[in-house]
Amino acid sequence: MSPAEKPPLHGQPSSASGHHGHGNIGLAGLIVGAIGVVFGDIGTSPLYTIKEAFLPHYGLTANHDTVLGVLSLVFWALMLTVTLKYVTIIMRADNEGEGGIMALMALAQRTLKNGSRSAYAVGILGIFGASLFFGDGVLTPAVSVLSALEGIEVAAPSLHAWIVPLALLVLVGLFATQRFGTAKVGKVFGPITAVWFLALAVIGVANILHAPEVLKAFNPWWGARFFIEHGWHGLFILGAVVLAVTGGEALYADMGHFGPKPIRYAWYFFVLPALMLNYLGQGALVLEDPAAVENPFYIGVPEWARWPMIALATAATVIASQAVITGAFSVTRQAMQLGYIPRMRVKHTSQDTIGQIYVPGVNWALMVMVVLLVLTFKTSTALATAYGISVSLTMLIDTLLLALVARALWPRWRKWVLPLCVVFFLIELAFVVANGAKIMQGGWVPLAIGLTLFTLLRTWRRGRELLHTEVQKEGIRLDVFIPGLMLAPPVRVPGTAVFLTSDIGVVPHAFMHNLKHNKVLHERNVFLTAETLTTPYAPKNRQLKIESIGDEFYRVTVRFGFMETPDIPQALMRSCDKGGIYFDPMDTTYFVSRETIVARARGGMPIWRDKLFALMHRNAAPANQFFRIPGNRLVELGSQVEI
Repeated sequence: MSPAEKPPLHGQPSSASGHHGHGNIGLAGLIVGAIGVVFGDIGTSPLYTIKEAFLPHYGLTANHDTVLGVLSLVFWALMLTVTLKYVTIIMRADNEGEGGIMALMALAQRTLKNGSRSAYAVGILGIFGASLFFGDGVLTPAVSVLSALEGIEVAAPSLHAWIVPLALLVLVGLFATQRFGTAKVGKVFGPITAVWFLALAVIGVANILHAPEVLKAFNPWWGARFFIEHGWHGLFILGAVVLAVTGGEALYADMGHFGPKPIRYAWYFFVLPALMLNYLGQGALVLEDPAAVENPFYIGVPEWARWPMIALATAATVIASQAVITGAFSVTRQAMQLGYIPRMRVKHTSQDTIGQIYVPGVNWALMVMVVLLVLTFKTSTALATAYGISVSLTMLIDTLLLALVARALWPRWRKWVLPLCVVFFLIELAFVVANGAKIMQGGWVPLAIGLTLFTLLRTWRRGRELLHTEVQKEGIRLDVFIPGLMLAPPVRVPGTAVFLTSDIGVVPHAFMHNLKHNKVLHERNVFLTAETLTTPYAPKNRQLKIESIGDEFYRVTVRFGFMETPDIPQALMRSCDKGGIYFDPMDTTYFVSRETIVARARGGMPIWRDKLFALMHRNAAPANQFFRIPGNRLVELGSQVEI
């Protein structure tokens, strides 16, 4: 089998290992870190899943057959959607070690003809899925922390009024600590989460001993029987069952932070068994006392342990929020590098792992929306009604993209992966339909967030295309202009001038303005284009290309992967290592054209989108921040462009 036919083996492609070296951290340390950061979301689902399934609007009675049916559906949803699809299969579709819907989209697009309708459709799917992922990222912290603190109602009903203020205090504290990074957070959270999962397992086993009958739920017949007995109405219970698998996408999105092997080991041998033991324990409690459906998680905890469990659950739900926030940072950087959102400030938080980052703008925007959700909905039950639709749609899009990747890149594996994709698609379509019934009760919230973000991302992408087209129209071809300039050369001054341009064949606006206003040429002039590849990391042989176009004029192309932080001065220093041009950092000046966008009627987009793009363009991070150009070596020259 040729190399192209081989699917990545358990996320260990040779290129990934070099980029994702975790320093001196061993596998055990990575497993603990992964438990602390990656599994928080899915690990706190027992707090509300079974309680949600027996809420009055589903119309279920907590009898023997119904309880076993719901437990069976939860178990098989975890096995098929999370264990088989995400942990076992989709992590093989890593893009040089990176996961998440944006990485999967880039991988799928590489299997299609560039510029084709299919590639465009895949881009739309990927961006919509990423937008929905952000919607999920807003809901997860709110519903998780509220559900943990609602244990106070069981332990001390008189303290009910303190639940929302305490939730807000915890959430604001969580977002305030993000700047310290997942490496430091993982060291603290890993052991706490491990204790959480152990507590889930112990409490689950203690309750199972009272009604071992629940172990029958492993038999899929009980799930099938549930649908037979409840008819088409039984489909809507999947709106609660899906809560058990929320966080499955976060496992894949956070793969670049720890690598697939630690995530797989932690899931197979620790997280999944603990979760199922707790779900079965809650089911056993309800079989023994149907009134326990009011809050089966906390009622199943011995009275002496309830306050410690509330504290532990609160810590665990903070970690649940961490998993989604971390994934949101990863998706943001990928979207930025692929050209779907404006430049934003990205801070690296680990010297050992390049994938661990902090995006301040995203962090504070998430915090504001989460606080508003808590103040609006006030209970986890109300929020759980809104939860699920964005998760279901994101999982469905992941399945479609996985099918494309398997069909094109895995010839020998697609014989069994593609039929499984059909199974996943049908399951997730059922999840979408079931959650669709909850849109008017709050499900519109994540959809509204997702659609708003989708509009912003598509507007930025389309606006950049229109801007590039207009710049090209007004531009002069470089191969025509330079020979003409040399017929009557202006005064040349010492030093190197680097002109950043998006089109390497056209004279940059910044060069024209410098020549027009200063009437001088530098001793050496470099026209530089920075490109982002659809691979996470640029291969060494493609990172830098230098072409002389005569009389100390050079055309330079610098390439970065979509998971790399663009650093142009550092990239140019590689030229010296390769025996090319020597760039003296203290003798090099960078010139950037700062376009002012003017919206016009009958342009490429509706006028409101043109104005939106102009607003986003004005607020993008400055070029010197994004490309790590020293501010004292940068000259910005303005130009006005109509789109």
